[in-house]
Amino acid sequence: MEFLSETFSIDWHMALEDLLRVVIAFALALPIGWERHKSGRNLGLRTFPIVAIGACGFMLIAKHMPGATAETHARLIQGLLTGIGFIGGGAILKDGGNVRGVATAASIWCTGAIGAAVAYEREELALVLSVITFFTLRFLTPIVKRGDNEQHGKDEPTQSD
Repeated sequence: MEFLSETFSIDWHMALEDLLRVVIAFALALPIGWERHKSGRNLGLRTFPIVAIGACGFMLIAKHMPGATAETHARLIQGLLTGIGFIGGGAILKDGGNVRGVATAASIWCTGAIGAAVAYEREELALVLSVITFFTLRFLTPIVKRGDNEQHGKDEPTQSD
């Protein structure tokens, strides 16, 4: 039993702090996911918080990695950006001359930044990113749709992103 306690020692203070950071990342991404879900987009309520907590988790690993340098952190951020970009790329759909899902892809990318900001104790930045992303999606989408309808002479809403 002593072997287990030596091998798997847990810093409960750090575990609680990390849990709190992951919960904050989840909470800040939830409104964005809710908005995308409510708008009927292909990424939504589950994906956005999961991306935020995943980004937060990876950055917490780097932050507490023994011997990590600024280069280590930069590489992890670079990999994180690439991976989240890949997820967002799956939201972009091309149908003839129409492209949809770019705003959803950009918002999933921003959600990754929210998680990373929380991990690096920049909750104020994460909050700003969350609020601006939510309001952009929630309140600019109807304006864009209205403009698209007027431009194309349609009375019905479009699925422009």
